[in-house]
Amino acid sequence: MKLWLGAEEMEAELALTGVQQQTGMMFRTNLAENAGMLFVLPVPERASFWMMNCPLPLSAAYIDPEGVILEIHDLEPHNTNAVVATSDRIHFVLETSQGWFGRHNVTTGMVVRTERGSLAHIFLREP
Repeated sequence: MKLWLGAEEMEAELALTGVQQQTGMMFRTNLAENAGMLFVLPVPERASFWMMNCPLPLSAAYIDPEGVILEIHDLEPHNTNAVVATSDRIHFVLETSQGWFGRHNVTTGMVVRTERGSLAHIFLREP
């Protein structure tokens, strides 16, 4: 799915099911510069992500139900210590190559949009 973060475009795989979310980016050895994975959590929560069996250094944006990036964290390869959000309103997590957000001037407070509308409209059935 195409995503826009400000003026930046990204092609994101979707992790919608429990199995897809548990597997995430495990065992991947490369990732295109403008590629990522969007995790759609069932309900807003204090998300926590870790890097079991993931050899790639990643960055993760923790995103609220309105599509606003609340936090950006770096995730280190194979690190099984969870990176816990400070907010309990995380409904989406976008993983991409480590440093992508900084290289593309994407910061907290920015809104993530899709080619078909807002994240809430597409995934939460809200207008």
